[in-house]
Amino acid sequence: MSRPSGTSLPRRLARRDPSGKDVKRPIDESTMKNMILTETENLLRSEEDFLSSLSQINTVVLSRLLQVTDVPDPSGNDYLTLMKLLNERFHGVWDVTAGCFQTLKESPGRLAGDIQDLYLLTEEARLLQAYRGYVSAFTDFLVMKGFEKSAKRSSSYWKENRKLLLQLIGEQSETPVHVLLQRVLMEPFRNHVQQYSLLLSRLTPLKDVSLADSIAAFERLQTFISQALDEASQTKLLWSSMSSKLVVALCTPDRRLQEDSKNTAVTVTPGRYDRVLLFNDLLVFLQRNDPHICDLQTVWVDTTTRQKSELSSHLLRIVTPEEELFLSMREQQHQVLWSWKMNQLIRQRVEGARDFPLWGKAGESSDPPTSRLSKYSYRGEGRFKNAVYEGDMSWGKPHGKGTLKWPNGSNHVGDFKYGQEDGFGICLIPDASGDRYDCYKSHWRNGAMHGYGICEYADESVYKGYFKDGMRHGFGVLEKRESTTTSWKYTGNWERDQRSGYGVWESSDNSERHIGMWQENQRHGLGIVLLNTGACYQGVFNANKLVGPGVLITEDNSMYEGEFTEECLLSGKGKLTFANGFTLVGTFSKTAQSGLQTHGVLSTVGGFQDEILKKKFQFGAGSFPVEERWQAIIEQFQKFLESGCKRDTEESFLGFHVKSSKKMQKSQEYLFCQRDNKKDSGQIEDIMKELRLESESLHSYLEKVFNTSHHPLKKMVKLLVVVFQATYSGLGANLHLLSMAQEEIKYYAKKLWELFRALLAMSAEKSGRAVYGGRDDDEMSEDLNPYTTILPTILPRFHPDLFMLYMLYRQQEDALYWQGIVRLGHLTDTKLLEFLDVQKQLWPLKDVKLTANQALPLTRSPAHPAPYPRRKRYSIVRHKCFQSAIECLQKIISTVDPKEKLEIILKTYQEIEKTVSQVLSKDYKLPMDDLLPLLIYVVSRAGIQHLGAEIHFIQDLMDPSNRGGMNDFLLTALESCYEHIQKEEVRLFK
Repeated sequence: MSRPSGTSLPRRLARRDPSGKDVKRPIDESTMKNMILTETENLLRSEEDFLSSLSQINTVVLSRLLQVTDVPDPSGNDYLTLMKLLNERFHGVWDVTAGCFQTLKESPGRLAGDIQDLYLLTEEARLLQAYRGYVSAFTDFLVMKGFEKSAKRSSSYWKENRKLLLQLIGEQSETPVHVLLQRVLMEPFRNHVQQYSLLLSRLTPLKDVSLADSIAAFERLQTFISQALDEASQTKLLWSSMSSKLVVALCTPDRRLQEDSKNTAVTVTPGRYDRVLLFNDLLVFLQRNDPHICDLQTVWVDTTTRQKSELSSHLLRIVTPEEELFLSMREQQHQVLWSWKMNQLIRQRVEGARDFPLWGKAGESSDPPTSRLSKYSYRGEGRFKNAVYEGDMSWGKPHGKGTLKWPNGSNHVGDFKYGQEDGFGICLIPDASGDRYDCYKSHWRNGAMHGYGICEYADESVYKGYFKDGMRHGFGVLEKRESTTTSWKYTGNWERDQRSGYGVWESSDNSERHIGMWQENQRHGLGIVLLNTGACYQGVFNANKLVGPGVLITEDNSMYEGEFTEECLLSGKGKLTFANGFTLVGTFSKTAQSGLQTHGVLSTVGGFQDEILKKKFQFGAGSFPVEERWQAIIEQFQKFLESGCKRDTEESFLGFHVKSSKKMQKSQEYLFCQRDNKKDSGQIEDIMKELRLESESLHSYLEKVFNTSHHPLKKMVKLLVVVFQATYSGLGANLHLLSMAQEEIKYYAKKLWELFRALLAMSAEKSGRAVYGGRDDDEMSEDLNPYTTILPTILPRFHPDLFMLYMLYRQQEDALYWQGIVRLGHLTDTKLLEFLDVQKQLWPLKDVKLTANQALPLTRSPAHPAPYPRRKRYSIVRHKCFQSAIECLQKIISTVDPKEKLEIILKTYQEIEKTVSQVLSKDYKLPMDDLLPLLIYVVSRAGIQHLGAEIHFIQDLMDPSNRGGMNDFLLTALESCYEHIQKEEVRLFK
């Protein structure tokens, strides 16, 4: 193709200065316009010639090649596909060129000399894309020996049209047909790209026009074409020299050879490999005809390795997911070459595209990332055998987030660290049937479950708790629901996958709950057994069997203390106390045929109080040290504190929340189950805020703490509620467990207060702020303690189950008390005040009318010997006296805080005293003799149903600092009123 005219134009626009150098002279507008018009005409002529060549090539060559593709070729499906792709890309260049040519030719502004009409500038991206696509298709066809196949399959046609082929390249030679085809389909394109570059170069002297980027782009395209052709030629030669087995294993249309150890002296350690091939996507080690293939996406190159031997110090350490290899070279330049090329190709492989041109990006780092998204299939022995890993890898190891999939359906999705599952992960393992799965949602460390986790097993049992080294260890809850009537649940401590330590077991099969010590999945040590019949037992177990003496309380409140059989039957020496207080001491035995038999002494001596005490016998008191029961839960929080309260470790120590489904699913979406949003959680600096140590503000702050779903203390309280309910609700609602329950609540408050203060101290240390308001720890403890800070905040969560125990414990007394309340409720206010011996001067009866039968008697006085006239009195309405005090006392059931209950009692006293002061029209301090009857009146009218339980609840959980003060005095007075109302003369009064 002839060179367009006008190539000397830039020279005519220069002159020489006296020193002989070329100096650019200013170009006027007219000259610039003429230059653009000239080059535009040159471009049009060049494009016209190129389009004509493309038309001839299409007619003579491509049409014939496409006819050949219509003939089936069982040995070359790639050939057929690649030929069609080559034709498509050929027409892509043709269409872009023709469209640009026509647009420029018909442009109204072309004669105006506007450089913007040159589509080399405006359509640069489309042109580059079209040419790159065509060159890639051409080289793929070349590598797969497409031209040889085409020449062979239509040899007679090519012989007849040989002259036409030679004319298309403008030469006369004896070149083989397949080479002619290659040249016909490539040389016109290379020459035309060169013409584009020359034309743009001739326009560079133009003023205010920047063509550097466009010129560089077409120069890169020329470089790309040369590099792509060189790589394709080398790769084609390689496939020609290799065995068919290796060609089948390695040859693909887009794979290109980059380096061959046959051309450089490379030694591989271990020495089982005799040749190394570097491709654009693979690193291949050959052992004769057996290839060991490494995807460059999973290859890391280390140049810092040094070999101990002095014979060769130029090493490359090659790291792959399953092994490490060393490449040793005699010459340093060889090491540099291989290292540079491998890193370039690894980077391009990770990015998913070759550079443009193929080698290097000017001004950019060519080092591949050490951490990258990869996919690898494990083949060697080990835990990952046959698994496919997809995710983040670093230096050949899963590191970051990824997914492991095994052929049997097992999956693991989650965090990895240095090749091991480490961090949060979800693992699915199919059962023998393959239809159901064990699902483990847990934290992992060094390849094993470690920390908090939730496991849903194929048998529909669920474990929520802690793991260590892949086994249940620490606190955990295992529950199985086989049907609506059959289920069991264990809440407690685990050791190496076995129930061990303190725990609670409940089974619906026999409606039984066991509270106590375990060892190796068996009841071992002190234990309490509760039955749904109401019977309960405390004794010692050894390997699930009863040993030694114990205590049994039956459903009718009879109590046996003595020896038992393994089946918890009375056998041996013992003492039986009946519900009426009678006792039987002797030897007991029980058989299925004859029932219970005994030989002993029956005593009918027993008072009412002895009967009450026996019925309220407390199990577990002093037997299970409260600080050892749920220590595993508290230990996790302490470890969290010791770790520095790092946000990324919180879930492992304190638990997490995931949405799950009862039905196990195999979908990828299920593996990535949704976890709760954590907007309200953060670093310890965000969790703890600066406080002013005032009781009101601290209480308000703690309310927020225990209601923030992801606050560490909230998570801990949630677990404590779980274990409390597992022990004391349902079957555990047993009055004989009250002492255990109330001492647990007080211990929770104490530990939570200690941990809260530890969090405060850590926050102060990290933030550098004085969160104690300038007061030292000892000073703070004087006015703030667990009873005034933590207990009021957490009690609402435990109160329903705890108060039920108090009601059961005081059931008999409350029943007697309520009988008294009902009796007294029938009395009018005046009769009740009279019955209670309240001094009449204290009666709030001003402006209250009495009935005629309550009229005052006729009386005489010394001053008036005649009797007074009879004055009528009217009956008052019931429940109107001391109304403010009654309404105040009724509020005692509206709060669960013992402190607030005491304040209500004090306020009630103040209201009574205020009413009396109004009656007497002067300030009056009630002495005890006056207070008690008035308080009994208020209590009887308030009608608080479970007052005994309320009083006992306050006594057990009130702040010890209140004992002996006014609050304690009034509480004692209230209790006296409660006991007075229980008396027989009150209950039977008419």
